[in-house]
Amino acid sequence: MAQITRHIGLSLGADVDWPLCYEQILERLDLAIPWQGDTLRFSCDRLTIEPFDLRQPVRYDVVIDRLTHWFHLSREWIKKAVILDGVYVFNNPWSVQSMEKQTTYCAMMRLGLPVPDTWLIPAKSYEDKPDLQVTLERYARFFDLGEIGRRLGYPSFMKPYDGGGWVGVSRIGDEEQLREAYETSGRFVMHLQKGVEPHDLFVRGIGLGPQVRFVRYDPSAPLHDRYCLDRGFLGDEDIAVLEDTVLTINAFFGWDFNSCEALRQDRTWYPIDFANPCPDSQSTSLHYHFPWLLAAKLRWSLFCAATRRPMRLNLDWTPWLELAAAEMPWRERLRAYGDLARRRFQKDEFEAFCREHLGHLDQVVHDYFGSEDARRAVRLKVESLYPEHEWDSFTELFWERIQDWRRLESPARPEAAETPSRP
Repeated sequence: MAQITRHIGLSLGADVDWPLCYEQILERLDLAIPWQGDTLRFSCDRLTIEPFDLRQPVRYDVVIDRLTHWFHLSREWIKKAVILDGVYVFNNPWSVQSMEKQTTYCAMMRLGLPVPDTWLIPAKSYEDKPDLQVTLERYARFFDLGEIGRRLGYPSFMKPYDGGGWVGVSRIGDEEQLREAYETSGRFVMHLQKGVEPHDLFVRGIGLGPQVRFVRYDPSAPLHDRYCLDRGFLGDEDIAVLEDTVLTINAFFGWDFNSCEALRQDRTWYPIDFANPCPDSQSTSLHYHFPWLLAAKLRWSLFCAATRRPMRLNLDWTPWLELAAAEMPWRERLRAYGDLARRRFQKDEFEAFCREHLGHLDQVVHDYFGSEDARRAVRLKVESLYPEHEWDSFTELFWERIQDWRRLESPARPEAAETPSRP
């Protein structure tokens, strides 16, 4: 029986806390998994940025990517590693590079998801290029922005067609606000999307492989309070619909790790923002939900590394489009999409692997997040974001919320209380 090491790489930018927690929990797990006659162990290190020979072999089995949506040299290294070396990466780099919000809206409309009505609006201003003026003179058409607003109705939301992080997003209440938002939109090509108001729930579904967690979300709150602490706010059918939706989106675009925002109005869930393949991962935003993320990320990366999960180079949309064309009730079709997504993510095999080889992971994660190592990771992230006079108060706030998670979601205490002790 040979000792074989599977190598996991972390492709990082400004991340501070979760990589440290990931590394330390992996060390505590001390895995030695019997696998096809051998014993698997796991190592983890951080990718560096440097010149590379395209034919140089890569030793990683899995890369968790948090950088290449904006840092191009690392993106090209990962694409080379996938093509030439068979590396599995979170997320498909070609999909991340090309599937902006415009494409994702169109694709999910094609599948029949209730994406709110959306218009694409030309940029207000342009970077000067040699052929720009003649192109605009020949082909650009005057349009009545106010008429588009009236056709959509108010409220609506104006946002960059390929944006993220709430940059450039405006809530539009009337034509005056619409024209003001467009006048200040600069070179962004903009979406104008019908608002789903009133709505009674705003939820973010965080998907990691076949795992999904739903969090009530409040975009109007300060950043550290946007991920709410509520539990039990969704019924079984809401959970089923949202899980089918999140897994469908993620599997369709080849995203292992993505978040989907959805609003509920009159018992219908409207997905409004779901091209987020580098979602919030920090204790300073996720706090209470942060330990779940670490456990989910470990499970999926270990499964992919151990099984040498092959990267799907071709997204292969045909099965989805065939289901979209089939005659069946909407809920049945969405369930079929979800089942296809679960097969793409090998849900059954993943769960069997976790039961057999990672049975102690939840307890290790629970114990770790009561340790000084975990508290120090949170503190380091706080120090990277907040002024010095707020370091103690915010460290305590986030740490106490994590302790609420340990109290309420401990694998050893299923009888725990239903609500966190702190706001």
